[in-house]
Amino acid sequence: MNLNATLFAQIVVFFVLAWFTMQFVWPPIVKALDERAKKIADGLAAAEQGKKDLELASQRSAEAIKEGRVKAAELIANAEKRANQVIEEAKKTAQAEYDKIIANAKNDAEQEAIRVKEELRLKMSELVISGAEQILRREINQQNNADILKQIQQAL
Repeated sequence: MNLNATLFAQIVVFFVLAWFTMQFVWPPIVKALDERAKKIADGLAAAEQGKKDLELASQRSAEAIKEGRVKAAELIANAEKRANQVIEEAKKTAQAEYDKIIANAKNDAEQEAIRVKEELRLKMSELVISGAEQILRREINQQNNADILKQIQQAL
C-alpha cells in the first residue's frame, strides 16, 4: 500500500466526515446550545426582573401598610371624636331632663303648697265661723269669750 494514497484517503475521509458533521450534526448541537443559552439568559433576566418586582412590591406594600395605619389612626380619632360628641349630647339631654324634672317638682310643690294653704284657709274660716257661732250663742262676757278663743287656738 501506498502511504500517500492512504494518507490522501484519510484526508478525504476526514474532510467528508468534517463536512458531514458541520452540515448535519453540528447545526442541531449549536442550535440546542444557543437555545439553552437563550433560556438561561431569559431565566437570569426574569430573575433580575423578579427581584426588581419584589423590591417594588415590598415598597408598595410598605406604603400600603403605612397608608392603612394612617387611615386606621384617622378612623380611631374620628370614632373618639364622635364618642365625645355623643357623650356631650347625652350630658346635655340629661341636664335638660334634670332641669325639667326639677321645674316640675318645684311646680308640683308650689301647687301642693297653694292647695294646703287653701285647705288651711277654709278650715280656719270654718273654725272662726264655728267660734263666732259659739260666742254668739253664749252670753257675751269676757270669760266665756276667752275660753272659746282658747278652744279655737287649741283646735288649730
